[in-house]
Amino acid sequence: AEQAFAYLFIPRESALTPDARKRLKVLMEYSDLGSGFQIAMRDLEIRGGGTILGASQSGHIAAVGYDMFLKLMETAVSELKGEPVEEDLQPEINIEMSAFIPEFYVADIDQRLSIYRRLSRMTDLKEISDLKSELTDRFGAMPPEAVNLFVKIMLKILAVRAGVKRMDLTPEHLVLQFSLPHLGETGDLIKMIRSDPDRFSLSPGHQLKIRLAKNNQKGLLVEARNLLKEISGHVNKNKT
Repeated sequence: AEQAFAYLFIPRESALTPDARKRLKVLMEYSDLGSGFQIAMRDLEIRGGGTILGASQSGHIAAVGYDMFLKLMETAVSELKGEPVEEDLQPEINIEMSAFIPEFYVADIDQRLSIYRRLSRMTDLKEISDLKSELTDRFGAMPPEAVNLFVKIMLKILAVRAGVKRMDLTPEHLVLQFSLPHLGETGDLIKMIRSDPDRFSLSPGHQLKIRLAKNNQKGLLVEARNLLKEISGHVNKNKT
């Protein structure tokens, strides 16, 4: 909600390397909000792409991964051609709990960033289970904050399957905001809502409010998970 500022202090320009001078020029050229992608692409040009499929990756490819890099490039090319670009659903999951990988659990920042990147790319629940087993084997039992992060990723995957772009979980209600372009057949979902009007209420803005039965956080999370699975089964039943 607030604009941030970064102040860069440099030595005399003559002391800078040619690449450093190029990077400063890029930062001055792309100073508007939303220019991050252009800056990243120019940085890739300065660094070089590295060995894309090898171990010596560098620059933007190393930062986001090869698959994500290709996806960004395909999106940019489609936009330049004037072709319609269907954005992936990236749900916003709002739950009152600390969810992150503590430094005391995974001390190396590169390893933590690698774990975050793997989590952000997950689309299957089995991937979560596999990574959780891997981390437990490497670093020991996961602290509560890391467990919470995995729960949020699990809910995010289920939200994508249910066509939900925002999820808010409170002690009394689960509120889901649907994304119409990502919904399949909604007939069964409407039937589910109409079957229990005291529990389900759907607003004209495609927001579903569900009264929850549980009153502790663990129970709420389980109930939210089960509801997302049920909704996913309804909207994906006839989806092609």
